Amino acid sequence: MEKAELAKKIKAAAYLTGQFKLRSGKTSSFYWDKYRFESDPALLSAVVDEMRKLLPGSFDKLAGMEMGGIPLATCLSQKTGKPCLFVRKVAKPYGTCNLGEGGFQTGQRAAVIEDVITVAGQVCASVKQMRELGIVVEDVVCVIDRQQGGRESLKDIGCSLTSVFTLDELESLT
Repeated sequence: MEKAELAKKIKAAAYLTGQFKLRSGKTSSFYWDKYRFESDPALLSAVVDEMRKLLPGSFDKLAGMEMGGIPLATCLSQKTGKPCLFVRKVAKPYGTCNLGEGGFQTGQRAAVIEDVITVAGQVCASVKQMRELGIVVEDVVCVIDRQQGGRESLKDIGCSLTSVFTLDELESLT
């Protein structure tokens, strides 16, 4: 599927208008409901095909962020052969008490996979936690960059952000 066609399909499926409170605490008159494209097998596959082109040249794990990054990382894992690490917002308080599920070794490089980034607050917090565990994290790949400071926040902690689409690109669609 051509990228322009994919953009139109994502917008048709996932662009909502109204009043929405974002994770950042900000209020927005629009919302990208990523579960609407992540739950559609054809859209999910097409999105992942585009994300695959943006992955760094070298990494050991695909770190899917809870919750929207997990289906993306899982599909990317199937297409790349790279294993996943499923990263929780908070380590679970029972069983293994892990922050990251799927196993890893100190020094492994992880490419963070996320759906929509606004200010990147949770991604930055999770990257810092992964680094404390000895995981090397320098690259973040997302589907939609809302262009509201996330790229700059990630740069401040030493990460690059690449996105399949920016908000400007998606808003330019008629």
